[in-house]
Amino acid sequence: MLRIVLAEDSVLLREGLVGLMERFGHRVVAAVGDADELTEAVAAHEPDIVVTDVRMPPGFSDEGLRAAIALRRRRPGLPILVLSQYIQRSYAEDLLDSSDGTGVGYLLKERIGHVEEFVDAVHRVAEGGTVVDPEVVRQLIRHRRDPLARLTAREQEVLALMAEGKSNASIAAAMVVSEGTVSKHFGSILTKLDLSLDDTTNRRVLAVLAYLRGRPGVDTAQAP
Repeated sequence: MLRIVLAEDSVLLREGLVGLMERFGHRVVAAVGDADELTEAVAAHEPDIVVTDVRMPPGFSDEGLRAAIALRRRRPGLPILVLSQYIQRSYAEDLLDSSDGTGVGYLLKERIGHVEEFVDAVHRVAEGGTVVDPEVVRQLIRHRRDPLARLTAREQEVLALMAEGKSNASIAAAMVVSEGTVSKHFGSILTKLDLSLDDTTNRRVLAVLAYLRGRPGVDTAQAP
């Protein structure tokens, strides 16, 4: 059972999410409607994960995101899953930059309708995974330049699936290849992105971050 702090200004969606989490055996210890209440709830309850909207009162710009980033600074490693109505590459990058790229997620709100996928994303983020909405991944693919241009189409597909938070086994099933083939592609990706680090480093996360941020050496000026 996960202990969840939920921040969403829409009462209807907030109550729906509370019911959904409880249906899957989790406990929403606080459900709030603005960024200040979110900060107070996390301090009071020390949850296993925070699920928050990007835009909340009073300005309805990025209050939820900024509160989430501040919470990560105060409590490094606090799992955060951010929900957004629209694709904003800068929001995803800001969240990933808030820590080491683990225990974070950025999903479009429409993904909530895919109940099992959404709940699975909550689990993966709570366990330290990185989950990025598939539509965000697709848009980033269309606007990336070198060094991603060095990757083959299959390698880009592997990296895109990793950015969605999929395991090697899930990627192998999606691509109809063996896990050994996925591992081989990943080794090539690390080499081409200059991320051939020792085994004590979370190379998977670094590869995804390099992909999402367009680094090293990637021009992201045209990204949405």
